[in-house]
Amino acid sequence: MNYYKTAFSEASKKLQEQFGSRQTYSKAEKYGVQDGLSQNEVRFIEDRNSFYMATVGENGFPYIQHRGGPKCFLSVLDEKTVAFLDFVGNKQYISVGNMATNDKVSLFLISYSHKARLKIYAKAIVLSLEENPDLTQKLMLQDYKYKPERIIVLDIEAYDWNCSQHITPRYTLEEIDAVFSKNTEGVFK
Repeated sequence: MNYYKTAFSEASKKLQEQFGSRQTYSKAEKYGVQDGLSQNEVRFIEDRNSFYMATVGENGFPYIQHRGGPKCFLSVLDEKTVAFLDFVGNKQYISVGNMATNDKVSLFLISYSHKARLKIYAKAIVLSLEENPDLTQKLMLQDYKYKPERIIVLDIEAYDWNCSQHITPRYTLEEIDAVFSKNTEGVFK
């Protein structure tokens, strides 16, 4: 898996050359090979409660959709595969419709509190719940209100961590509560 070979078009390379970054990225293309997700990526993915997914329609326009759920709703099946239950939503079916004609997707996973983001290129496979009962059962979520419509399996082609420079830290209520409970233990006895 080489993220840079997938990401860099000839136009990108020309701009890198023009603005002085091509030599650095040429090395990244040559040596930036990962053979599947490491435990670091697995932990990061499973700790997310949302991500963004881009697909491309027959009209050539990209479409970005936010996907959310409890932690671990995006499940790592193995070092090269992630999957999730696609919940019933607004019934526009733009992403799934795009996947019917172009299986290439891009995921953007971000942790605002850690100022970290992971970019993933993958090929999507849309599966029915009924025809895949074992996988459906494996992806079922406890203590979360949802109605699954299908399974989306993503075969990872490449991934890369992105620069944290312009990520504004934001914190979930869960993270804030954890800090306050630690700081106030024993104070009100």
